[in-house]
Amino acid sequence: MGRQRRSAAARQGREAAAEQVGGGLAELLPDPDRPQAWQLLLDGAPQSHVDLADPAHLDFSYQRRIGHAIDLLAPPGRPVRVLHLGGGALTLARYTAATRPRSTQQVVEMDTALTAFVREHLPLPDGWRIRVRGTDARAGLARVADGWADLVVADVFQGARTPAHLGTAEFLTEVRRTLRPGGWYAANLADGPPLAHLRAQTATVRDAFAELCLTSDPAVLRGKRFGNAVLLAADGPLPTTELTRRAAGDPHPGRLLHGRDLADFTGGARVVTDATATASPAPPAGVFDRRRS
Repeated sequence: MGRQRRSAAARQGREAAAEQVGGGLAELLPDPDRPQAWQLLLDGAPQSHVDLADPAHLDFSYQRRIGHAIDLLAPPGRPVRVLHLGGGALTLARYTAATRPRSTQQVVEMDTALTAFVREHLPLPDGWRIRVRGTDARAGLARVADGWADLVVADVFQGARTPAHLGTAEFLTEVRRTLRPGGWYAANLADGPPLAHLRAQTATVRDAFAELCLTSDPAVLRGKRFGNAVLLAADGPLPTTELTRRAAGDPHPGRLLHGRDLADFTGGARVVTDATATASPAPPAGVFDRRRS
């Protein structure tokens, strides 16, 4: 599959790019099916997908699910203020800027070499209000003003694992501080059987917010395989009916859990604190050879 993708791209006159960055080997591979689209990998693990001709195109399932939340956060077209913890190829920041012009966004990405690599090969259009800070996600979060954000997106991976300090009750206290009243929190999580990490993260977010829902591939939620899940939380009502409909209609349909179903899924998982936190589990060997996240 990898050779076929590169061969097709070569026929289009596009060459892959690679560079050592803080998180390992960063690669940009051209998408043979979309003339101006690229996939970002870090040490072979898919991180992001960007279509320069259509920034509103979200290729990865988890990014589509966060995109649905962005679309439903406020009336269509209204500018929003979004804090992105984790930058990657800036896919979701590009999506927000393209679909909600005049939005103001902050991105916190510790790997400054990765940001420079991405911006060199996948430049941002002029006029987009996207500021990137090169620091640890939690340190960057602490610098955001109280009540600044309509939405906080947590999508931080180091070596394909989310650091322990970005999934705790203390971390979520800081997230809540930066959100305006009625603001939303979205987290991209990764886990596999027996889903202990995902259940603990759900319990921790449930303890911090009044409302939440969880969306993922049904096989992931059943503990059949490793994969991504998106946790969305707020202190007010969430549009779970519409989120359910949109997830079911995605190219790779997702299932949404909320209310009693989510409580049953969480079971007796305990709230994670700074004292008890561990990083998310490493993906099984070969998982990225079979699919894109």
